[in-house]
Amino acid sequence: MLTAPHRLRDSESFRVAVRRGRRSGSRTLVVHLFTPGVEDAGDSSSPVRVGFVVSKAVGNAATRNRVKRRLRHLAREHVSSLPGSAVLVVRALPDSAAATYAELGADLDRCLGRVLVA
Repeated sequence: MLTAPHRLRDSESFRVAVRRGRRSGSRTLVVHLFTPGVEDAGDSSSPVRVGFVVSKAVGNAATRNRVKRRLRHLAREHVSSLPGSAVLVVRALPDSAAATYAELGADLDRCLGRVLVA
């Protein structure tokens, strides 16, 4: 589980990460990573924050919650490797409902690797 300081909750931060962040996608998810620069007014001492978007296209409520729990657990392992004050948004695609935990983990690793290099 992500600790409270690492949870992304406000819609403006979601919007900024999706519109201005680097993006990488796979069969099961899309990752948006926004790292504030000098020109951004963000607080550079704020912790990495992670948010999730799991729409009704993924499945019913039980399926969406299962996908969210898996993604939260997987993302928790990557928080320490992200740059300080970064904002990460993970958007689950419909194929994530049928994916195993290992497949979601591999897709998240691959996508994060792409956005961190770019």
